[in-house]
Amino acid sequence: MRQIVLDTETTGLEPKQGHRIIEIGCVELVGRKLTGNNYHQYLQPDRESDEAALEVHGITSEFLQDKPRFADTVDDFLDYIRGAELIIHNAPFDVGFLDHELKMAGKQYGEIATYCEIIDTLVMARKMRPGQKNNLDALCKHYDVNNTHRELHGALLDSEILAEVYLAMTGGQVGLLLDAEQEEAKSGVAVEQRRLPSDRERLKVVRADQAELSAHQDIIKNMGDAGLWSGS
Repeated sequence: MRQIVLDTETTGLEPKQGHRIIEIGCVELVGRKLTGNNYHQYLQPDRESDEAALEVHGITSEFLQDKPRFADTVDDFLDYIRGAELIIHNAPFDVGFLDHELKMAGKQYGEIATYCEIIDTLVMARKMRPGQKNNLDALCKHYDVNNTHRELHGALLDSEILAEVYLAMTGGQVGLLLDAEQEEAKSGVAVEQRRLPSDRERLKVVRADQAELSAHQDIIKNMGDAGLWSGS
C-alpha cells in the first residue's frame, strides 16, 4: 500500500478569508517503510502571512517572492499523490486549503478526495486517547518520537514526524520487536529471539519407559498421604 503523509503551512487559518498555502511537504510510505520519495514545495501566495502564522512557521514574504504559485505546480503535486492514501493530522484544515487552491487553479481539478483516500490521525488519536491532548507535540511525547529539532513548524519536517507517530500508533505488536532491538542496541547484548516450531518442525516427545514408570509409582507409594499424584 502506498501512503503519503502530508502537511501544509499557510498564511493564516481560513481560506474563506483569502489565506493561501505557502508550503506543502509530503513523505511516502510503502509497506510501512519510508521510501525517501518525498515531495516538498514552497509557494508564492500573493499576500502576507498573518503575524500569528508567521510566528508559527517563520516563512517570510521575502523568502517566498521567487517561488512558484500553486497553479504552476498543481499537476506535479496531483501526479505525486494520485491513488495514495493521504495521512494528515487534523485533515479538515489541510484538505480545506488544498481544495480551495484546486478550485482557484481550475474547476477541472475537482477536490482532493477524488484523488486519494484520507486518514485523519487526529481522529484516530482522539479515539485511542480520549480526553487527552492529541496535538503533534503531545503524541510525540506519548509515543517517544524525538521532535527536539523542531523549533518552528515546517511542512516537510512535520510530515516526517507525523509519519513516525502514525507508525507508532498503528504498529501493534511490531513495537515489541522494536523494543527488543532497541534494548539490544543500548546494552550491546544480543536479544535472543526464538521462533515457535511449525507443523513441519515438531518438538521430539520423549516418553518414560515401563521401568521408569514403575520406579515413579514406588516413590509415590513411599510418600504415603503426601502422594497426591498417585492417581488412585
